[in-house]
Amino acid sequence: MADNKKLTKQDLTGSNKTSRRKWLLTALAAAAIAAGGAWYGGVFAPDAAPAYRTADIARGNLMVTVTANGTVNPVRTVSIGSELSGIVRNVLVDVNSVVKKGDVLIELDDANLTAQVNQAQASLASARAALAEAQATQVEAEAKMRRYEELNKTSGGRLPSRTELDVQRATVLKSRAGVMSAKAAIDDAEASLETRLTDLSKASIKSPVDGVVLARTVEPGYAVAASLQAVELLTVATDLRELELEVDVDEADVGQVKDGQKATFTVAAYPNKRFDAEITKVAFGSTTSTDNVITYTTYLAVSNPNLELRPGMTATATIQTASRRDVLLVPNTALRFKPTVKQQSEGFSIKMGPPHRMGVAKKSSEVTLNQTQREQTVYVVGADGKAQPRRVITGLTNGRMTELVSGDLKAGDKVITDQLRQIEN
Repeated sequence: MADNKKLTKQDLTGSNKTSRRKWLLTALAAAAIAAGGAWYGGVFAPDAAPAYRTADIARGNLMVTVTANGTVNPVRTVSIGSELSGIVRNVLVDVNSVVKKGDVLIELDDANLTAQVNQAQASLASARAALAEAQATQVEAEAKMRRYEELNKTSGGRLPSRTELDVQRATVLKSRAGVMSAKAAIDDAEASLETRLTDLSKASIKSPVDGVVLARTVEPGYAVAASLQAVELLTVATDLRELELEVDVDEADVGQVKDGQKATFTVAAYPNKRFDAEITKVAFGSTTSTDNVITYTTYLAVSNPNLELRPGMTATATIQTASRRDVLLVPNTALRFKPTVKQQSEGFSIKMGPPHRMGVAKKSSEVTLNQTQREQTVYVVGADGKAQPRRVITGLTNGRMTELVSGDLKAGDKVITDQLRQIEN
């Protein structure tokens, strides 16, 4: 009998636990159904208004820029070579040496060149001596000819004989030709000497510009073998306080880039500093990369008074192509927003009346758009809580904000940028 009572109590306890569990599950299910119904009614109920994210139309400044990558280079770079073959005797400069125009940079062994100069000088002296001898011969021949002519005159033409006169005249002509030949030999000897002296001067390689040595590829004892092209021994850049930035502008942006536009750029060495630059020219010739990307080389003048920038640095330039001050600005997200037909106020058409500029309406036929202007539509929240379209004319854009040229909007008006809740009818 005690066992039967015990079993009955256990059965009752198990039965109570099962009932509680069922009641709890039922209550949770009811709550879930109630919450779902409330959500459905709030979102999909015929009378529920949509919810939008909006942004204000504001006044501000707008700057349109183009970004391009390139390298910093000297305004002018000169490769120093040798026109002569020979052995390098001395190198008087090194990398980073500051040089002036006319400074001797490299000296070649000039022993052979000096000997050639001496030989040319000797040849010139010999030619001058030959000229003196030819001139003496001419004087002698002409004096003898004068005596013959005087004798012929006093003798009545009998002396000297006609043959002797003819021979002496020929001798005079030969002596005169000898003088001319000697003079020509002197000219040739002088030219040869000038050439040898020029070669000797080229043994001392000088700087053609004021600048800084960027690279050196020669050492004393180096054998220079000059051929049709001069061997590059040194690279000298002009004053590094004035540099040139060469960037590659994409073909889609090159129409906006013009001479005189301002720019800023950064380099990896100074990531937190922006340097100023100005466009000096935009190349008409294009450059095609290995990926078939068309770019146009653009040159910018850079001032480098503190010598912070160095040739060859990679730079990222931001070119200011256009700017507007104190204009109405609309977010680009508002221009991209497009509601469904059911979310618009009834009776409103997206194609509204003509745009307004400063409160004065214009007919559609009077609206003339320039190259940067477009006719677009933005939406505002109407009195019924639905989206109402507003036609506007936009101008410049920087990819995030766009200039509002005209339209029935003013600073402080809210435009729709996104939809948070949908409705169904």
